[in-house]
Amino acid sequence: MPEPLETLLSDDLVQRDGDRLRTTPRWQGAMARAALRLQRGGAPWRDLRLPIAAALVERYPSASDAELAGLVEAMLPVEEAELAAVFGPAEEAPDPR
Repeated sequence: MPEPLETLLSDDLVQRDGDRLRTTPRWQGAMARAALRLQRGGAPWRDLRLPIAAALVERYPSASDAELAGLVEAMLPVEEAELAAVFGPAEEAPDPR
């Protein structure tokens, strides 16, 4: 598999918009399906990586764990930036200690 970001770009999950990366409608649909599956399954997720991983597994079912991890890490900052543009910056999670 090519570099994770290049894979996301070539598969039309991410697109360049000037100097910014943006998610595409294809990715937004995958995230919506993943979030719905997680919600219906009662998953108590608060980490954005979980629905990202779920959406990527749907798109790349034969990818290795290492490949999926690379794709998740490439998509995470793009998705965080998209959400921040709509909802503002994410709140810091409280320290569980």
